[in-house]
Parts: sequence; C-alpha cells; structure tokens
Amino acid sequence: MKFSRALAVMAGGVAMVTVLTTSKSYGQGTTALPKNWQLLNYATDSVFGTGVEKAYKDLLKGKKSTPVIVAVIDSGIDTTHEDLKSILWTNPGEIPGNGIDDDNNGYVDDIHGWNFLGGKDGKSVKEDTDEGTREYYRYKRLYINPDSVLDKQSKEYAYWQKLKGKYVKPTGENKINYRKMLTLQENMRKCEDLLTGYLHTTDFTTAKLDSIQSTDEGVMMAKNFMSRLMKSTGEQDITYADFKSELGEYVDDLKRKADQVDGEPADKRAEIIGDNINDINDRYYGNNDVMGQFGFHGTHVSGIIAAVRNNGVGMDGIADNVKIMLVKAVPDGDERDKDIALAIRYAVDNGARVINMSFGKGFSPHKDWVDAAIKYADEKGVLLVHAAGNDGNNNDSTDNFPNPDFADHTHPANFITVGASSNGKVGPKIAGFSNYGKKSVDLFAPGVQIYSTVPGGNKYGSASGTSMASPVVAGVAALVLSYYPDLSARQLKYVLEKSATPLPDGTKEVIKPNTDEKVAFSDLSITGGVVNAYEALKLAATVKGDLAPKKGKAKVSPIKKG
Repeated sequence: MKFSRALAVMAGGVAMVTVLTTSKSYGQGTTALPKNWQLLNYATDSVFGTGVEKAYKDLLKGKKSTPVIVAVIDSGIDTTHEDLKSILWTNPGEIPGNGIDDDNNGYVDDIHGWNFLGGKDGKSVKEDTDEGTREYYRYKRLYINPDSVLDKQSKEYAYWQKLKGKYVKPTGENKINYRKMLTLQENMRKCEDLLTGYLHTTDFTTAKLDSIQSTDEGVMMAKNFMSRLMKSTGEQDITYADFKSELGEYVDDLKRKADQVDGEPADKRAEIIGDNINDINDRYYGNNDVMGQFGFHGTHVSGIIAAVRNNGVGMDGIADNVKIMLVKAVPDGDERDKDIALAIRYAVDNGARVINMSFGKGFSPHKDWVDAAIKYADEKGVLLVHAAGNDGNNNDSTDNFPNPDFADHTHPANFITVGASSNGKVGPKIAGFSNYGKKSVDLFAPGVQIYSTVPGGNKYGSASGTSMASPVVAGVAALVLSYYPDLSARQLKYVLEKSATPLPDGTKEVIKPNTDEKVAFSDLSITGGVVNAYEALKLAATVKGDLAPKKGKAKVSPIKKG
C-alpha cells in the first residue's frame, strides 16, 4: 500500500492527532519540491539528488549507449502504461500467445517475464502471510508444544523464542490497533458527512480543505482532523477517495493479521499455484501474467529505473537505454524463498545484467536456496540491488533477508544493500523509516517522496521507502553499464560505492532513523555516502572492464537440493 508507513504510525499512536502531527518527522512534509528531485543535484537545485540530469548534460551528450536488461523482482507491472510499455523487455525467443515454450527455457509464453505467483488457470496470489507466522505454525506442527520439547540451550529453541516474539505479541497488538482504526474510520465518516455537505462534493484534496473558512465549529474541526490525516501520508496531491481506499485496505489487513491468533491461516499460495513448496527443483510453475491487478509497487519501481525519458509525458526514469524484465514473485505479505531463488535464476538465465529487489523479511527458512541463486548471479556477472528495509532498524544486529552473509562466512561481490535518504530540504536528511548498518548497508539513495508511474490509466504518484531507494541505485547502475558495458558486476559495485558522496551540504551528523539521537552519517553505512550518478560515470570512465556480457542466453542451470 502507498501509505502503509503513515497508517502504521496512526494505528500505533495513543493520541491519534498528536501522532499525525508529528508523523512528518519521516521527511514527508508538504513543502513543494521538484517532482524529479532524485535526478537533480545540490549545486544547482538545492536538493540531495543523484546528479543524473547533470550527467546527461555534461558527460553523456553525443555518446552512444548499449541496451541493458534490468530485472525487477516485484509485485507486477502495468504493461499498458504510456511511460513503460515501450521499455519492456520482450523475449526474442518466444512467439506471443502460441502456448508453446519456443525458447525451451521451461516457461511458456514468457514474453515480458514470468509470474512465480501464478496458477495454471491464470489466477495469481495477491496476499500471503508473513514468514514469521509461517515458521511459527511450522514449529507448532513439528513439535506441538515446542517449549516442552526443545532443548532450552539449543539454537532451535532460541529460534522458537524469536518466532514467538515476532508472532504472539504482534498479533495481540494488531487486535488493539484494529479496534483503534475502526474508531478512526467512524470519526472519518462523521467528518466526511460534514465536509461533503459543506463543499457540495464527495471528494476533496488537502488544498481544498485548507481553503475552508467557516464559522461552523463542527466544519472547522472536521477540516482540521481530515487535513492532518491526509497530510500525514506525505502526498501533496492526495485525494480523500484515495486515502479512504488505502485506509480500508490497511484495516482489512490488520483484521486478517489479528484473526491469525485464532488458528493457522489458509495457505492460499498452495491452493492457487500447486507446486511443492519444499522442493526447489519443482521450478516450472506459475504463468506469464506479469501485470495482474496488484502491480502498484512493481510499476512504481520500474518507472524510477527506466520510464521513457524526454517524451513529454509523466516523468523521466534514470536510465535511457534499458529494457525492464518483470519477474513477479512478491505478494502482499512476505515473499517465499523458493520464488525469490527461482526469480533470480530466471532473470540471470534470460539476460538481465542488473536485478532490483525491493522487498525483504525477518525470517528465511530456505536461505540456502536464495544464497545459491545469489552465487549463481555472481558467477554470471549480474549485479543485485536490494532494499535495506523500512523498520528503522540496524541491519548489523537485526535480520533482513535476503542478504549477502553466507553460511560459510563468505560474501558475494555482486550485492548492494540500499538505505533511503531524503531531499535535504524537508525533515530529516536520512529517512526516519530507513534501516541502516555500518557493516550491512552499502550506501543510501533518494527514497522519500519519489514520483513515478502507477498502474491504471497512465497515472503517476509519489511513494516513499527503501523500495524506492533501491531502484534509484539500480537505475544508476544500468545507466553506468549502458555506457560502459564491459564492466563486470564486481567492478560496477566498486564504481557505485567508491563514487558515493557525503551529504552535499556538508552535514556530518544526522538523526539516526527511528530515534532522536544524532550520529555521524558515515556510521550508518559501509561507504558513508549517497549514490551519485555523475561521479559514478566519471569513475567508470577510468576503469578498464574485464567481463563483457556473453552473447545469448545462459542455459537453464541445474539446482542442487538444499
């Protein structure tokens, strides 16, 4: 959901209006900003952008680029969007709609990618449980009463305690928050009656609310209440209808989570897909519907990377010579390790040079499967870019999967983890929701109020999260690679990290996410910097490439059972 962070803040607040007033501390205020601020630079535009536009103007003018395939492992994409349809990857080995696996890769009619959440009947999984819930009930099935069976000194017992902490207490909190949000909805309905009667319309914006001047005390109270609610999302052009719809989805999700305490939730994935979830070699499932009805997230991410530049509509992406391959594997809820492992392999085998992964979770029961896929991508020279997470956590001490920490204590050189920075003009300079880590987060990138493509009739909108910061880095990676195609994935990572820059206004200390504590910005990531497209391209020009991409597709890779 677009406003899930703000809605979570609402649900967690004791004094609802006070929380909404202070929720702007996440860097999502209402001060007007250029919609393309992430592409701009501090010297000329006074924002903490990436210098993309400056790079096109000063470094790339007149230069030729090579097409780069970027895979987006996500929720789906609006394949009809005016700013995306011409940059979709099209599988050259498939004949559309003939029901035949023409290229013999195991996936029939995978024209623009593949849907690992799909069933043979064309349906797709929309919602799934979180991994902690799945693991909690797996242990309940295995041991009935794990507390009395497991050795109290064992790692398995410690894992069980962690599962209980992530499941039992939050479920109770969800029940409380669900009741709070029902009260909020009732108050909204009362305000809606007053405001729609006064304005003589069923929908309105925050600007329309701000224009209300009335001697009716009830109308003014309703105005102030609704204005605070809607502005708390950080969306400058939000409508009441949109906000109301998002709130309804959030409340439904809370109810679903609250009801889980009463029994193990049904496995909708098994019902729709029908594969053996415990067998990584059962890999040829799903369907070719990469669009579906649930593609807000994937559509927004794809636009950030590569929405058509300079076409006079909507917005401009970062890279100007990219084809987006959509691999659908992320539902509402936690993604499955098997789907992610196979999605990475699919992307690698079909020619992707960069893979964006704007998802994450706190448990990974088949991490070995995902790790093997990451290693496979490393062997094939493919860069993986992953969102750090939106819980304000230190990833050095809090699990966020997938990650490049392998069981044998090795680390792949093709994996970048990205935190979210802000525009530098409004609120904290590092997003208050962003995860961080001196040892586990590589760099930061713009991730607050990022304007991009959204599904359903050539629409556009803003969203915030490390989910937005990750495709900024993936886009910069693709931009660099398109002009310097001989760079290996390891060299590309080196270029991006070595060229990351401190905050451009000279700020040394920032507010640590999810706290009021000031810390050195350099302590929040490995590089202590923000991705910089201009500097990355300058550095790339000095690096001699050592791994040109191989011609054609790699053969379907064997998978060992883990």
